[in-house]
Amino acid sequence: MHSENLFTNYSQIKSNAPLADKLRPKNLDDFFGQQSILNENSLLRSAIINDKISNFIFSGPPGVGKTTLIEIISSNTRSKLIKLNAVLSSIKELRNEIANAKERLINSKRKTILFIDEVHRFTSVQQDALLPSIENGTITFIGATTENPFFAVNKALVSRSRIFTLIPLSENDLKKIIQKVISYYSKLKDSKKVYLTQDAINHLINFSGGDARTLINALEMAIGTTDENDAKEVNINLSIAEDAIQKKNIVYDKNGQNHYDIISSFIKSIRGSDPDAALFWLANMLEAGEDPNFIFRRLLISASEDIGIADPNAIVVVQSCCNAFDRVGFPEGLYFLTQASLYLAISPKSNSTKSIFKAIETIKSINAFEVPSHLKNNSNSYVNPHNYPGNWIAQEYLPKSVRGLKIWEPNNNGWEKIKYEELRRRKEN
Repeated sequence: MHSENLFTNYSQIKSNAPLADKLRPKNLDDFFGQQSILNENSLLRSAIINDKISNFIFSGPPGVGKTTLIEIISSNTRSKLIKLNAVLSSIKELRNEIANAKERLINSKRKTILFIDEVHRFTSVQQDALLPSIENGTITFIGATTENPFFAVNKALVSRSRIFTLIPLSENDLKKIIQKVISYYSKLKDSKKVYLTQDAINHLINFSGGDARTLINALEMAIGTTDENDAKEVNINLSIAEDAIQKKNIVYDKNGQNHYDIISSFIKSIRGSDPDAALFWLANMLEAGEDPNFIFRRLLISASEDIGIADPNAIVVVQSCCNAFDRVGFPEGLYFLTQASLYLAISPKSNSTKSIFKAIETIKSINAFEVPSHLKNNSNSYVNPHNYPGNWIAQEYLPKSVRGLKIWEPNNNGWEKIKYEELRRRKEN
């Protein structure tokens, strides 16, 4: 009776499970996407099929197959697979599982695979408990993270693991998943014929952001809330699809590599004088919830590093926009972020401010120098440029040992070009 209740409870739980869980692939042949790491000749595919799993870390955004790969590994291995969550599992639980793994290996020669979800949240205490058992082979470690492991995971774990990066699913993969959902409903006891307009398909694919779970959840909601017609057909149009998934799933990791790649693309678009691309990357960051203060900090750097004195007003404009944003906030603050970004993108460019690094290297490379006597404090031989026409008089300002040294490397753009030409003419006269 007790076993029957357990079976009944399990069946009820299974029937109430989200559709994404019900449709989870059971083998690699049914797995969509990730061909770069799961093609016929790949190391990972061979390791799974031949039960030769070693220490792995699967990284990638949600809904791309990390957990599914763990389930497939579980069904293909003779090892005992234990699943823990880095946040929910206590250090006592972790140590108990390691002790069980050691006993299992000694008594039955059976290995243990320990899967840690959200491994980027591992504490130093958890790591200290785990590392020895990885090193002596008591357990095989597999971690999963939505962040870049090289930024977010302890270096000791990364150095002992093979990293596999999973990417958002392609449009073709997502279309296959839609067909899988349609097929699922057609085979139910109370079957449904599901039809989607092309506009609905395009919206679901576009707004899922390469996330299979988001796509399946949206489809499940759309189908479950749409009435059948007399022919027992469920027709999903664009309006229904928009209700099912209203906000685009942006692939963005504020603490990992993706975060740095996006801001890098943003700044390089500004440097390359491409306002359209700059706004594209700005919108990506804003939709993903990036901190506006972080964006403004990078804009301030760009105003000096990439525009510099080709347009000295650039840094003034960015700082003014930053101050305005602090006073106004969202949503109107979008205008200030946009104005600052566009101003830098269309401004003349100069990176001559980097000349300071040449000056620093010069200082490091010379043994000693003496301040010219006419530049010393209270010198009687100093000639004041303010006493001459145009506030300029020929005079040597560098130490004798580096006289004639050229450090500033001006760019032939904007205000800098005008001022450089004025300076050059003065020296020639």
